[in-house]
Amino acid sequence: MTRWQWLLAQFTRRLWVRSALFSLLGALTALVAIWLKPFIPPAVSVRIGADAVDNVLGIMASSMLAVTTFSLGAMVSAYAAAATGVTPRATMLLLQDTKAQNALSTFIGAFLFSIVGIVALSTGVYGGEGRAVLFIATIAVIALVVVTLLRWIEYLSRLGRLGETTRRVEEAAAEALRERRRKPHLGALPPPAGGMAEGVPILASETGYLQHLDVAALDKLAQAAGGRIDVLVLPGAFVARESILARSSRRLADEQLGAVQKAFSIGDMRSFDQDPRFGLSVLAEIASRALSPAVNDPGTAIDVIGRAVRILSIWAGEGAEEEPACRHVTVPGLDEHDLLDDVFTPLARDGAALVEVGIRVQKALAILAAAGSGRLTPAALRHAELAAARAVATLTFEPDRRAVVDLSARVRAAAKLGN
Repeated sequence: MTRWQWLLAQFTRRLWVRSALFSLLGALTALVAIWLKPFIPPAVSVRIGADAVDNVLGIMASSMLAVTTFSLGAMVSAYAAAATGVTPRATMLLLQDTKAQNALSTFIGAFLFSIVGIVALSTGVYGGEGRAVLFIATIAVIALVVVTLLRWIEYLSRLGRLGETTRRVEEAAAEALRERRRKPHLGALPPPAGGMAEGVPILASETGYLQHLDVAALDKLAQAAGGRIDVLVLPGAFVARESILARSSRRLADEQLGAVQKAFSIGDMRSFDQDPRFGLSVLAEIASRALSPAVNDPGTAIDVIGRAVRILSIWAGEGAEEEPACRHVTVPGLDEHDLLDDVFTPLARDGAALVEVGIRVQKALAILAAAGSGRLTPAALRHAELAAARAVATLTFEPDRRAVVDLSARVRAAAKLGN
């Protein structure tokens, strides 16, 4: 995905953009009756009462305004509940949820359709035939609103709930890791075996998180310069102003250097799109909050462990990797130790005093150690030992300690069987 495609995707995920499009569609639907009225036979318009459309549009306008206000209040409450009860980092997924945006945009579009229709009727531009077209369009809009409202009522029962929000985080992390599994180096070449050669440093123009990397743009610039660009940081990394983002094997002109810097999109927050580690970190936040003394919900932590296993199994599994399309750029790959650090280190630390969490961590690591081609085996073994050491240092009941230590030994046995 290029930088402009990514920016367009970020723009279209905003609520007001979708609402504006639906509002425009609603207004155009009300006005299209003026253009279609010459095609309506007079006999059809006679059967429709003069006041039929006016009354229906008036009822729709008032009811849609109330429904929209109620829906906005319900969404704000759901976002607040997710921020306080789950984690604030997960609310961006709720804000970008297309189902909620489509429902709210449909209500706003229907409201604007009604208002435009009432205004146009008051001017007399429709005539009898135009009223017939508007009446048919109104019936269609009412049917759409009823279906959307029924689906919205069912959806509101889940919006902002812990399980629903955690599921969204899992889906975002899994999608990002699945894409990275297909393109381990974001469509570029891996770093040279002997390490990256010295070159002209490319510095960051601002401080923040690297949200997106436009590898295709870097490839074109490197090809035009007759050299190679070695990227040093991955999306999700926090970079400071004038820190080194990449190195170029050829000296670049000022315009080319500025274009290279634009290929690194830096913002104040991490993004889920090219950063699968962010999804794992958010899941770990959810588990840590659940394991805090104020919440004391080990069940949620155990649920997160299962979701983490599903996500990481994507990276451990066999899959076809695409041939690199950008052969003038090198990008480092994900480190398996980092992937497991993001989720299992907080879980093992905060759940060390709970034997049920410790047991589930060891079972999860045993699955990952034996999964797929074994690329997660070293990291799983390391975390099994660390988690067992934390549990032994924290648990006071000897049988509980022994249960965790025994399972830790089984992780190594599972790794040998899997490989």
